[in-house]
Amino acid sequence: MATLQERVAQAIGDIRPMLQADGGDIELVEVASDGVVKVRLHGACRGCPHAAMTIKRGVEARLREAIPEIAAVELAKEVEGV
Repeated sequence: MATLQERVAQAIGDIRPMLQADGGDIELVEVASDGVVKVRLHGACRGCPHAAMTIKRGVEARLREAIPEIAAVELAKEVEGV
């Protein structure tokens, strides 16, 4: 059986084309033991005023539907100089 990390990575892979169609992308940063998934948005999604809605209503909703043990999806903090 796949680990939680592997299942989340697979589900994000399934979501990725939706974001890429709008010029963006998503990166899985962390899956915490409490079920909180941290992601980073790239391309057109980075800094988009609708990013929070994309995370909650798009990414989180789809991940929680596919993987019920996911508690939440949050944007990871940006790293300076990257």
